[in-house]
Amino acid sequence: MVVNLSSALLLLSTLAGSVQSALGKGVLPGQIKNLVTFGDSYTDTVVISNGGTQWPVYASGYAHVNLFPFARSGATCSNNITFRPFPSLFESQLPAYFNATGTKKTALNARETVYTLWLGTNDVGSNALLTGSDKASLVDVTECMINWVKVLYASGARNFLFQNMIPLQNVPLYAPVSYPDRYWTAQRNTTEWSVFMTELVLSGNALTKLMLQALAPTLPGAHVGIFDSHSLFADMFSRPQLYLNGTAPLNVTGAVQACVFELNESTSDTGACTIAKGSDRDSFLWFDELHPSEQADRIVAREIAQVIEGRANQWTTWLS
Repeated sequence: MVVNLSSALLLLSTLAGSVQSALGKGVLPGQIKNLVTFGDSYTDTVVISNGGTQWPVYASGYAHVNLFPFARSGATCSNNITFRPFPSLFESQLPAYFNATGTKKTALNARETVYTLWLGTNDVGSNALLTGSDKASLVDVTECMINWVKVLYASGARNFLFQNMIPLQNVPLYAPVSYPDRYWTAQRNTTEWSVFMTELVLSGNALTKLMLQALAPTLPGAHVGIFDSHSLFADMFSRPQLYLNGTAPLNVTGAVQACVFELNESTSDTGACTIAKGSDRDSFLWFDELHPSEQADRIVAREIAQVIEGRANQWTTWLS
């Protein structure tokens, strides 16, 4: 058989490139020493949203890495897009990160650091895109979140894990059978909210995925991964017996702290609350009408710790 040398070399080059690409995807075992987190109340380690310990603390402990938390409750991607009087990613969290790590003495080793972003809940929620109180679009919000990768990459960061939005139509606040709670007491069409939220989340996640897929090949030396929070929480919602382990009946529609208000009632009042105690808390997917429970956060932490450790993870796709 006669083999064309040029064709053979081209084939070998292609195979070698494929192997190198496959080996280069994601971080390697033992590589990561630092975890830097950005986002909103789902990730904030200062103002605790689950009544216990937030997932970044668990994840850094599980993976034995240093934690540098910059996420803050109430945050959106930018207050210039969806304004809220809280520390946004671009106007507050990124500047805080650069101020904290701006010298050679405090700079983090890029190869040994993974950066995560879990954002969008406030951007698409009540008093934002859902209720039409801002002039911004979902495209503006998603482009902003992708710019987080660009800004950090330009500063030297190389390992990124983008956590997409959970199925927010399943949280009590946006469920079809929701009730007046601490986050919204005005009149609303709960079915309409739930349907619209489903579309916002699915569209937002699809947009960020497409944008990240386009961006990743343009960032030499970078590893960009998508952690599919949406699929993980959908699975927890549909198969709670695999994730929840409390002593009360498993519950994916209620909350550890469920507080029912009267319509138009001031949220300075406490409402009529039902509060689970002790190990019963771990039977719930939600802590309150908007936030995941501590048990749900332990699951998130467990899965992300696998990623940090360089192990295969069913919810994570590395684009580069």
